[in-house]
Amino acid sequence: MDEEALNLSVRKFLKTLGVTAQREIERAVREAVAGDHLKGRASFPAKATITVKEIDLAFEMEGEIKIA
Repeated sequence: MDEEALNLSVRKFLKTLGVTAQREIERAVREAVAGDHLKGRASFPAKATITVKEIDLAFEMEGEIKIA
């Protein structure tokens, strides 16, 4: 196994995931705010799951998204 290739590949995947996820979350929040679905809320919970079937990995992360 080439450790450097693994590291670079994982970093590239996570960078793409992070940028794409941020755009999607921001778009969805703007739409929810415009539709008054988040009225009176300053934050809400979020959860992300990464799954890699080939290596039997399922990783979840929970956090909070603040809008005010």
